[in-house]
Amino acid sequence: MTNSEPDTDAEAETDTDAEAETDTGTGTDIGTDWYERSGVRSGPHRTVTGPLDPATRLFPPHLVPYWSHPLVRDLPDRRRHELLARHLYQYLTFTAHFETRVVNRATERIADGRTGLALPAAVRLDAYRIYCDEGYHALFSLDLVEQLAEATGIPPLPYAFDPFLRQLDGIGSELLPGEPLLAQLLQVVVFETLVTPALDEVPGDRAVLPVVRDVVRDHARDEDHHHVYFSRFFERLWGDLPVPLKRRAARCLPELIVAGVAPDLRPVGAALTVAGLRADAVRQVIADSYRTRRSEDALRSAAARTVRLFRDAGVLELPGATEAFEAAGLLPGASDPPTAPGDQTPETSEA
Repeated sequence: MTNSEPDTDAEAETDTDAEAETDTGTGTDIGTDWYERSGVRSGPHRTVTGPLDPATRLFPPHLVPYWSHPLVRDLPDRRRHELLARHLYQYLTFTAHFETRVVNRATERIADGRTGLALPAAVRLDAYRIYCDEGYHALFSLDLVEQLAEATGIPPLPYAFDPFLRQLDGIGSELLPGEPLLAQLLQVVVFETLVTPALDEVPGDRAVLPVVRDVVRDHARDEDHHHVYFSRFFERLWGDLPVPLKRRAARCLPELIVAGVAPDLRPVGAALTVAGLRADAVRQVIADSYRTRRSEDALRSAAARTVRLFRDAGVLELPGATEAFEAAGLLPGASDPPTAPGDQTPETSEA
C-alpha cells in the first residue's frame, strides 16, 4: 500500500445587482486570501500509486450504517472490502454531481447578478470564487474514484444523479410553486451550511488511506469558508423576502434539510446486491440500518448549524414554521423525519 502524498495530519490543525457594484464591502472572507489559500489555486494533486492491498481501508466503517448488520458481517472479507470502497466511490461521485449541478447552479446565478438582490460586486466575485472551488471539488472527487478503482481493481457501479435531482427540485415545486429561483437559492444555503459526517470525521481517521483523508480535508477547508459566505448570503436573501413568501419558504426549508442529510438508498441497494445479497436480504439490511434512532440523531447533529442559522434569522417565529421543523425531526423531541429524496426501498439491480 503506497501513496505518493505524505500523511498530512499536521496540516489538519487546521439585473438589480448592478446597482450595488460600487459597494466594496463583502460581508464574507472568501476573497481575503483565496488566491493563496484555496485548494484549486494552491493545493497539490492528490495521487495514489498502486496496486493497493484489497484490505486497504478506504472509508471509516462506522460511517456506513449497514456495516455491522449480521447479513453484511457474514459476507466474505473480499466482498466487505468492496462495499467500503463503493461507499467511498458513491460519496465522491455524489459530491462531483452535487457540486456542479446543484451548488454551482445557484452560485452562478449569484455571481452573474441574476438573483433579484442588490448585491455588492465583492459578494458576486466571491460567488465566482466559490464556483471555481466547487468545480475543483468535483474534479478531484472523480479523479480519486478513477485512481482508486485502478489501484484496487474494484470498479465503481453506475450511478444516476437525475432521480435525486428531480426529487430535490420537486420539493421546491410543491412547497414554493412559481418560485424556482428562490428554491434553488435555498437549496444552496441549506447544503453549504450542513455538517456532513464524512467531512467532519474522515480527515482525522488514521486508519483510512492517507490520500482519501487528504482529499476530504482539502474539501472541508474550502467548505468552512463557504459556510460563512452562504450564512451571510441567507441573511441578505431572507431580509429581502416579503412576509407571505417567507411563510412559504419556512415550510420548505426543513424538507430541504432532510433531503440534504438523508442517504440515497438506490446505490446502497446496488452495492449490496453486487456484494452477493439477494433482493429480500438487501431490503432487510436497509430496513434495519436506516431510519433508526441513530440515524435520526445524526440528522439533527448534521443540521444543527443550519437550524441555528434559520432560528437566528427568525424563520421559526413564523406561523407553522416550528411545527414544520418538528415534523421533519429537526428539533429536540421531534417526531421521525419524513421520507426524503432517495430514502425509499431501492432498486436492487446493478444499475
